[in-house]
Formats: sequence, structure tokens, C-alpha cells
Amino acid sequence: MKNLKLKSARAELDLSQAELAQAVGVTRQTINLIESGEYNPTIKLCIAICKVLRKTLDQIFWFEETIQMREELKKEERVNI
Repeated sequence: MKNLKLKSARAELDLSQAELAQAVGVTRQTINLIESGEYNPTIKLCIAICKVLRKTLDQIFWFEETIQMREELKKEERVNI
């Protein structure tokens, strides 16, 4: 799945893929692969990217489906208590 949140956050700061890559210590191709959904970065790289983009992990890397599933689990846990 393409990571349009990453691309959008990068564009908000007017950063090229190459500039973001240099800031986090990877190649431009790596950023391109992450944005195109062809590469799943390590948590360490995700955190580094988020710091540069001034965003949280949730804002860039957690997809809406994951967030919704997490909220549903919390509701179920409250009901079962």
C-alpha cells in the first residue's frame, strides 16, 4: 500500500526524497520504495523519518484500518471488564 501520508508530510516541508534520505541516513531510492509501499522500514528508520518530518508514527505509518482495529479492541476490552 502506498504511503501517501509520508509523501504529503515531506511535501509540507518542501523536502525532496533525496533531502529526506540524507537527513535520515538512507538513499533516495529507499524513501521512494517506502512511499511506493514496496519497502517496509525498520522502526528505527520510521522514528528517524518522523523526527525529521515533525510527525508521530501514527500520523505517518499507521494506516486507518490499524487505528480502527485498535479502537475496536479497546471497546471490546471495556465491555469484557
